[in-house]
Amino acid sequence: MPGLRKGVNRWKVMWAFLDINLLLLMFFMLLYSCFSSAVSSHLYSSSCRLQGQFHLNGMHKAGDVVLGGLFGTHLFSIFPDLSFTSEPQQPSCHGFDVLGFRQAQTMAFAIDEINRNSNLLPNVTLGYSLYDNCIKLRIGFRAALSLISGQEEQFMLDETCVGTPPVLGIVGDSSSTRSIAISTVLGLYRVPMVSYFATCSCLSDRQKFPSFFRTIPSDAFQVRAMIQILKRFGWTWAGLLVSDDDYGLHAARSFQSDFVQSGEGCLAYLEILPWGNDPAELRRIVGVMKKSTVRVIIVFAHESYMIDLMEEVVRQNVTGLQWMASEAWIAATVLQTPHLMPYLGGTLGIAIRRGEIAGLREFLSRIRPDLHHNSSYGNSMVEQFWEYTFECRFAPLPAGWVEDGGALCTGQEDLENVETEFLDISNLRPEYNVYKAVYALAYALDDMLQCEPGRGPFIRHSCANLQRLEPWQLVYYLEKVNFTTPFGDQVSFDENGDVLPIYDIMNWLWLPDGRTKVQNVGEVKRSAFKDEELTIDEKKIFWNFGSKKPPRSVCSESCPPGTRMARRKGEPVCCFDCIPCSEGKISNKTDSIECTSCQEDFWSSPQHDHCVPKETEFLSYHEPLGICLTTASLLGTFICTVVLGIFIYHRRTPIVRANNSELSFQLLVSLKLCFLCSLLFIGRPRLWTCQLRHAAFGISFVLCVSCILVKTMVVLAVFKASKPGGGASLKWFGVLQQRGTVMVLTSIQAAICTAWLVSSSPVPHKNTQYNNDKIVYECVVGSTVGFAVLLGYIGLLAILSFLIAFIARNLPDSFNEAKLITFSMLIFCAVWVAFVPAYISSPGKYADAVEVFAILASSFSLLASLFGPKCYIILLRPERNTKKAIMGRGIQS
Repeated sequence: MPGLRKGVNRWKVMWAFLDINLLLLMFFMLLYSCFSSAVSSHLYSSSCRLQGQFHLNGMHKAGDVVLGGLFGTHLFSIFPDLSFTSEPQQPSCHGFDVLGFRQAQTMAFAIDEINRNSNLLPNVTLGYSLYDNCIKLRIGFRAALSLISGQEEQFMLDETCVGTPPVLGIVGDSSSTRSIAISTVLGLYRVPMVSYFATCSCLSDRQKFPSFFRTIPSDAFQVRAMIQILKRFGWTWAGLLVSDDDYGLHAARSFQSDFVQSGEGCLAYLEILPWGNDPAELRRIVGVMKKSTVRVIIVFAHESYMIDLMEEVVRQNVTGLQWMASEAWIAATVLQTPHLMPYLGGTLGIAIRRGEIAGLREFLSRIRPDLHHNSSYGNSMVEQFWEYTFECRFAPLPAGWVEDGGALCTGQEDLENVETEFLDISNLRPEYNVYKAVYALAYALDDMLQCEPGRGPFIRHSCANLQRLEPWQLVYYLEKVNFTTPFGDQVSFDENGDVLPIYDIMNWLWLPDGRTKVQNVGEVKRSAFKDEELTIDEKKIFWNFGSKKPPRSVCSESCPPGTRMARRKGEPVCCFDCIPCSEGKISNKTDSIECTSCQEDFWSSPQHDHCVPKETEFLSYHEPLGICLTTASLLGTFICTVVLGIFIYHRRTPIVRANNSELSFQLLVSLKLCFLCSLLFIGRPRLWTCQLRHAAFGISFVLCVSCILVKTMVVLAVFKASKPGGGASLKWFGVLQQRGTVMVLTSIQAAICTAWLVSSSPVPHKNTQYNNDKIVYECVVGSTVGFAVLLGYIGLLAILSFLIAFIARNLPDSFNEAKLITFSMLIFCAVWVAFVPAYISSPGKYADAVEVFAILASSFSLLASLFGPKCYIILLRPERNTKKAIMGRGIQS
């Protein structure tokens, strides 16, 4: 169906262009007849005018310079059938339009006001020649040709076709389609045409329409004004209905360009309203509206299209819609009826700028047919207005008029005694544009006549001459017109012939008593130095909904922060789903297209709408695990200090002396260092703690295990020395050798640590592999080989101590600590064998906790195994801390 409609529209456009081309052909043929009349005087009268009279409704006034005007004072026309066997009858117009006639009278008033103004065109009298176009292209085109060719005898050129043209410029037309056709011809001869109602953006093309101007804004601006209103209320999902003519089709094109392609919103549908009454097509269009989720409908069409459409809307009872009207029907009183207001109430729309024209009402109230009736070339518009208003007829009377009770017009009837909207000037909109158009031509003409010879803008600095004016000369000055109306609006034309745009925003108010009021709720305008400015008073707007609030018209609700938009396949860009941002990504604004990743040290909040600093994880002094390990470390250090104090205090007792007191003191100091080095693993890792922790741990434990190893070797040496011939063993393993052995063994570990720190030192590291939302602070060992060698060396000494102690476990008790050393080394080795897999598999801070636990466990096992029994005897069984008791026990064993 869309393809079929496009094809139909394409044919309609082709026929429209064909119609214009035919009119152009007719125009050139008529011009040819004008020029051939100078040669063929025996066939045609010798005058520079078109042959053949068109009986057009008009209104005329002579003057030094004449301005033409085209107005629609009738709504309908009837064309006779063309048989091509006789001269065709003239078309007849019906359905008098009072407002169209008031627009024509506004032009007459403006010219009369200018003639009375001594400061504007002081030595020139303006005249006018106004024609009725009957809202038809063919009649409007005929009227334009009559104006520029001088059909009326009062405006004929002389025999040589030299002098002021019949009309110097034309005010009109009211339709874009008619303006396109007429201006195409007038532009060939640069005859200026200033329209007061043609809004098609296509008319801004100066290549095609070089002499076209207008005092109404272009549809391009009207579309932008509509879009600003849509944006103001957050309406991104709309339906667009346009008339099947230049006005509607160009508006649709602009709307798609400015609204859809720019990303401001989406159109759920774009429908072209049919010409005439097409019930089937209207049913289809209203059906589309009824099924759609769209709540806002924009219509660019004249009121005649809306009448047929609303009949179908009422028939299908389509309510709950917010209508937006173009300037073509926002003021249509025919739609403001109690029958339609339940559907059209609350309509928002763009209206032509309302203006005030002082003195216009008095001028309108003084209109009399007798003031114009004596003119030899007629003022039929006034007579037709009079007959329409007073329901009477001028002579000659139609047949049977008197018999049927019809009244005869006298021309003395009083307009003040009848109720007519003709005299209501409270809402002047098209009339205000007509007024500005006339003054624009007058100011241009005034500027042109004030030109000083030798300083003019034309060839050789020449000026225009009133006796030999050329229309193209007036076009030059029209482009530079700049004046301010008494109402305060600035009038000037841009490079495209468009006036500075300004629109009123109107709202249809449905009063409780059933009456309708169209109220002004704002304006949108553009000045010479600013872009479009929208001013709207939302408190004044009447919303035809139960909530009395603006409706929501979106295809998809806005995606809140923390989500992103995901387009639905095959649907407009305004239709989307809201997808939550993935972990580590956020969106902090509404309708985000993408989620952004947080920086390295940050993570997404639970709502994914902002980044928060990542949680930091390390073995802290403030958490329960850290507190427990710290307490255990300090407790072990305290116990070692206490035991050391006990041993120092009882250093002369047999049990202390019998177990090599110096090595015992060294062992206690090394255990104390082992307990204290565990504190380096608690707290946030720093460079110095990372470098010191493993070095301190490795050296402390090597010192401890070295003391145990030497202690075991001393036990074994003492036992051998007690046998005959074994005294040499103690000679070669005396105190100095013991100290030297401990120093050498410890120095080897110190060398390993130094090489490790120099080659590949441990450093603090922020680890995010375990948890993306956490920063695990840990110490990277740097060189795994260095760490393995450190642990391996401790293990080697521990195993060696275990083996020697195991060999000496059955020696006499009086000299023997081997059993205690064997047990302690067994626990020590078990702890560190279990440490390796536990350390590797523990993440983050738990790896440090495992290492601290291993240090504390092994340290407590050594402390308890080696010094527990001795402290027990020293403190609790002092009777056993004697040489006799020790020797006796030894003999018993």
